[in-house]
Amino acid sequence: MLGEANIRRDDLARIVGDENVVDDPATLEEYSKDNSFTPPRKPFFVVYPSSPEEVREIVVLASRRGIPLIPVSSGPPRFKGDTVPSMGGVVVDLTRMNNVLRVDRRNRIAMIQPGVTFKQLRDELEKHGLLPLMPLRPKLRKSALASYLEREPITTPKYHWEPLDPLLCTEVILGTGDVLRTGSAAGPGEIDELISLGHGLASPLGPAQADFVRFFHGAQGTMGIVTWATVRCRVKPSLQQLVVAKSDSLKKLIPLAYRLLRRRLGEELLILNNSYLSYLLGRHPDEGEAASLPAWVLITVLAGYTFFPEERVEYQLGEVEEAAKSLKLELTDELDGVDSSTILGVLQSPSKEPYWKLRYKGGCQDVFFLTTLNMTPMFWREFMELSRMKGYPEGDVGVYIQPIIQGCAAHLEFTLPYDPEAEGELVRVFFQDASRAMFRLGAFYSRPYGLWAEIAYGGDAETTSVLRKLKGIFDPNGIFNPGKLCF
Repeated sequence: MLGEANIRRDDLARIVGDENVVDDPATLEEYSKDNSFTPPRKPFFVVYPSSPEEVREIVVLASRRGIPLIPVSSGPPRFKGDTVPSMGGVVVDLTRMNNVLRVDRRNRIAMIQPGVTFKQLRDELEKHGLLPLMPLRPKLRKSALASYLEREPITTPKYHWEPLDPLLCTEVILGTGDVLRTGSAAGPGEIDELISLGHGLASPLGPAQADFVRFFHGAQGTMGIVTWATVRCRVKPSLQQLVVAKSDSLKKLIPLAYRLLRRRLGEELLILNNSYLSYLLGRHPDEGEAASLPAWVLITVLAGYTFFPEERVEYQLGEVEEAAKSLKLELTDELDGVDSSTILGVLQSPSKEPYWKLRYKGGCQDVFFLTTLNMTPMFWREFMELSRMKGYPEGDVGVYIQPIIQGCAAHLEFTLPYDPEAEGELVRVFFQDASRAMFRLGAFYSRPYGLWAEIAYGGDAETTSVLRKLKGIFDPNGIFNPGKLCF
């Protein structure tokens, strides 16, 4: 990699316009860090392209000059360290590319650019009787496409058939400046031609018999820059019924989760402890508000659609009640005075500002990984024991369990709110020790940010070697987000 002297402001301004190249100290400082413990480093410039053609020109220029490019498509706050430059370079902020290019109601597919937020996508899809498949309470300025590329778990496991879902086809600018379209978007023919012929752009397989999209899925912008993608959506219900199962023990809720997943009952389905739930609802554990909530809750949403919605919800509710009764679990449709419509709004809408994870103490660090539902009680016990040993307040540990892939696996997330001034060092050490401890117990870091990349790749030389070979094919000059993953 070469230095800042190898690229000038004028070089970038000729591509995106002078007003879309920024190098003032305040902006560079903003992009030099995030809310993680990743060491800060200022970029040389921040550029705001508005089209795939401009992105391609930036890539060609950077490849020729050896300048790192750091793709960014979500607004702040950021938490993972993946958009913090490791070697300076140019931040390519894609937020101006924010168009919903197409909505295919029949196939339940939307074509979106990287700057489209979940709020924007939801507003557009509702006009067509659809809803996006969303993670839990995303940031207001969170890019939907970035979320899907980052493998953030969606709250509706019945629509999650394999790790790629809901991502389908993509257009990617490679490090050579070449344009690769994956899945059925590969053609033959241009996109407009394919659409005119009735292609739904619904298959991620291709070109040929390879899932090229998997090379960019979870890659943290190290393999290429995605300029648009097609994503799967779901039909908007005409009737919804919230159901909450309460328990004093996580272990008691796991059998119920398996039963509901196996029978494909409910849309959203997730498990929370009272601290995590209190954060979602805007409550503060230090004021005793978490104690008024059940220790653990399983939340699901029953839905009815165009035909016989009441009957559909009624029979599903009967199935859920029967399963809960057999396990001696109590059901409700509200929590400590919070009605079902409020809880549904929290589950199905992006966060308002300030972001909900920062409201309690001003800072937040998550430890998350994949496991199976039946293993979550063990991980929770070990994490809480480590919390006691390290002196982190046990009552502040939020726990979120999200079944994925039809319940075959689960996203397990521990949320650690903290005061950046008073508790920053405590949480930094706790985070590092907990990350290693969970890995030794079998945690799978499918989204290896920062320290987790060292943990995941440090003991897997063969995978690391293969990934570096792929990196050499798609990004031969190593310009895309160097220093991340194993690159």
